Amino acid sequence: MDDHTRDPSVAPPLGDPTGWLTDRRQWEHATLRRATEHGVRLFNAGEFHESHDCFEDEWYNYGRGTVESAFLHGMVQVAAGAYKHFDFEDDAGMRSLFGTALQYLEGTPADFYGVDVEEVRERLRTASEDPTVLHGWQIALDGSRPTAYPADYEYAEELEH
Repeated sequence: MDDHTRDPSVAPPLGDPTGWLTDRRQWEHATLRRATEHGVRLFNAGEFHESHDCFEDEWYNYGRGTVESAFLHGMVQVAAGAYKHFDFEDDAGMRSLFGTALQYLEGTPADFYGVDVEEVRERLRTASEDPTVLHGWQIALDGSRPTAYPADYEYAEELEH
C-alpha cells in the first residue's frame, strides 16, 4: 500500500470487491476508490468530461504496469469515448478509444473497486458495433447505478485548480 493513496474517510463498499482489504477493513488504495466513486457517478449523469478528469487525475498516482494504472487508464478511455459519441457524434473516435480501453481493462478483475468491469467490457464491445447501446447506459458500482451528487461536481471542479 502506498501512503499517498490512503484516505481513512473513504467509506467501505457494499460487498467485498477487489481492492477492499476485508481483514484490515480498508481500501488498498482509498484514493482510487474515491476517484472511482466520483468518476462513475459523473459518468452515469452524462458528465463524461468530468468523469474522465476524475479517473485521469488518480491515474497519475500509479506506475506503469500496475493493475490500478491499467484500470484507471481504461476508465479514462471509456469516459473519453462516451464524450466523443455524445458530444461530438464521432463514432470512429469512440471506437478507437473503446478499443484502447478494452486493452487496458483486459486483465482487470471483474469487480475492481466495486465497478462491474466485465459489464463495462461487454458494453464497449457491443457499442463498437452498435453505438446506440450507450444511450441510457450507466456503470454499475457496488451493484447499483448511482448518479452524481453536488459533492461529485465539487470534486471534479477541485481537480481543475
